[in-house]
Amino acid sequence: MHPILVAFPIAFFIGTLIFDLLGFIQNNDSFWQTGYYLLIAGIAFTVLAAVPGIVDYFSVVPPKSSATKRAAKHGIINVIMLLIFTGVCFYWNGGNDSALIILGADTVGVILLGISGWLGGTLVHRNQIGVDHRYAFAGKWKEKYFDDQESKIEVAELNELKVNQMMLVHVKDKRIVIGRTESGYVAFDDRCTHRGASLADGAMICGVVQCPWHGSQFDCRTGDVTAGPADKNIPVYQLNEENGKLFLNV
Repeated sequence: MHPILVAFPIAFFIGTLIFDLLGFIQNNDSFWQTGYYLLIAGIAFTVLAAVPGIVDYFSVVPPKSSATKRAAKHGIINVIMLLIFTGVCFYWNGGNDSALIILGADTVGVILLGISGWLGGTLVHRNQIGVDHRYAFAGKWKEKYFDDQESKIEVAELNELKVNQMMLVHVKDKRIVIGRTESGYVAFDDRCTHRGASLADGAMICGVVQCPWHGSQFDCRTGDVTAGPADKNIPVYQLNEENGKLFLNV
């Protein structure tokens, strides 16, 4: 779920459990009714928060990374939680007749909500999904898509990037970073060999790119590891400059 919108279902679902519990203890229909309204609001905001979460999963989370598995677990738990609370909504009859079943389901739902929230927080703070942390003056990295079958692709104008700025290029199933260093253009694989983070989302200074997750560093021209925890080099690609344009050889 989206990190901003997620606060609403957390508040509403926890409120549902609290008011249902008060309704059971005091045998008060008003508390049950309040819990029911909070339940409906929680379901609605969960669906709303899931939309940007799904978009992030397919467009922001780096493929084949530790974040991909974490995001998948996060999504699955959210779906199960939503189904539980939706079931409570249909099962609710406005009184104490089914109180224990409702309270049990509320409790399980809130527990799953906590686990999902922890996974979501990890995605934001550890994997930096949805966080713009690029260094000053680097400029937001650009992104281009190519479906060309040719081995030589025109990817940019020679003056399109500033020094230490990067661009993410999608060539069919490949993710390749085009960067401009002080000594010219470079091209390398977007995937960090440690946990699969997007190197285009990191920092490139003095011909070295640093992974945004754990700080691994790679030489942009050779792909060699210059600082761990990564212990495997990244693939690099050849670039050619012709008539003021930059061509990538894949």
